[in-house]
Amino acid sequence: MGFGALKQKKWFKLLTNMYVLVLTIFVIWMVFFDTNSLLIHLELQGEIKKLEQQKEFLQNEITKDKKVLKELSTPEELEKFAREKYYMKKDNEEIFLIEYEDSLKTKND
Repeated sequence: MGFGALKQKKWFKLLTNMYVLVLTIFVIWMVFFDTNSLLIHLELQGEIKKLEQQKEFLQNEITKDKKVLKELSTPEELEKFAREKYYMKKDNEEIFLIEYEDSLKTKND
């Protein structure tokens, strides 16, 4: 089977067609090498999805924080929060923290 016989094959004629060659090179260029290539688009889509998830998480955190701020708007709630979280006290008070033995951290833990 020589080159002349190969030139007579239908698939060889199709592959050596100038339009098919140019289209193939164009598609390869657009998928891999162009600045707006398919690979870059897929990477950017993944980044967009990650950012949307982060946005949703942060919006939920904002909602929780707004709820806490609304609760702390009264002086009684603010005082309760300060006493429970930061162990604050009034000048004429003493605070006793009761810790159970099993809740203490030891060197063996």
